[in-house]
Amino acid sequence: MAVKFQYNKTSLTNLGKQLKVRQKALPTLKNKESALRMSVLVAKSESLRLEEELEQAMRKYDYLSALWNEFEPDLISISDVELKTKKTAGVNTPFLSRIHYELKPFNAFVKPAWYVDGVRILQELTRLAIESEVAEQTRQILEFNRKKTTQKVNLYEKVQIPGFQEAIRKIKRYMEDEENLSKASSKIVKTRHAAEEEQEEAL
Repeated sequence: MAVKFQYNKTSLTNLGKQLKVRQKALPTLKNKESALRMSVLVAKSESLRLEEELEQAMRKYDYLSALWNEFEPDLISISDVELKTKKTAGVNTPFLSRIHYELKPFNAFVKPAWYVDGVRILQELTRLAIESEVAEQTRQILEFNRKKTTQKVNLYEKVQIPGFQEAIRKIKRYMEDEENLSKASSKIVKTRHAAEEEQEEAL
């Protein structure tokens, strides 16, 4: 990205202001990037932990697989999932607040004894599945923000700050050259006037 500028004091002042803004913002951005990088690792680890926990729970209840054929699939359903947000490294991320289940009434004396356990198991498995999904969503949000912050850090550090510094150097050099030329030309004019005056006095 080439910095657009003009060879004058106004342009020099504007570039100086923009350079200061970026130099001041860069350490904050770097800190944010570092915090996001750590948060991504934590979210990834949490997502993997919940996935593993869900798999273990599924394996734990494998022995019930034959009994599930007797279970009414619409006996329990999820009516609502409440998500709330919290700040993680300055970014809004979701967390599971509550799962609302809808349970159809059933006669525990008529139905198999394990039905109550079946309801509890399904609640446990769905909670783990939703928590795992939310943790993965959190990781994706944090990763997206980390990438954006890294891009901004690189833009400031590798493109804009050096670009503004180079433009400021060019303007200063140009203005110094202009000043030197102006001084040199006024010296020549003075010398010429002095020579002309000397000639006039000699006449």
